[in-house]
Amino acid sequence: MTGIKTLADLKKKQEEVKSQINLREKAENPDAMIQVKVAMATCGIASGAKDVMEFFVEALDKRNINAVVTQTGCMGYCFAEPTVEIKMPDKEPIVFGYVDVKKADEIIESYIKQGELVDGIIPQNYDVIG
Repeated sequence: MTGIKTLADLKKKQEEVKSQINLREKAENPDAMIQVKVAMATCGIASGAKDVMEFFVEALDKRNINAVVTQTGCMGYCFAEPTVEIKMPDKEPIVFGYVDVKKADEIIESYIKQGELVDGIIPQNYDVIG
């Protein structure tokens, strides 16, 4: 580890440690949290999944919604990319298709915050995403 020589170095180190603690806390009990899984296989990335994932990370943080956002591989819904699975605590996961930033915002505001279903749900044909 390099030495901390300035206040900026100290603040940077503080943010790194906070981030590591936050990640560790989320990893200990993920089922108690909102889980957002963005399909980031080649077809998803080509359809804009990277922008969708970045939006979820930033928007959930700005809105102080305690959630973990991860990427996953192909969900098998290439026709509906970008696809996103939302797993609310104590509920079955729901997969949304054709998710762009506007749809992601609607998912956060309506489904995650209020529990109201929104258009774009893809019927589930798997048990769980690993």
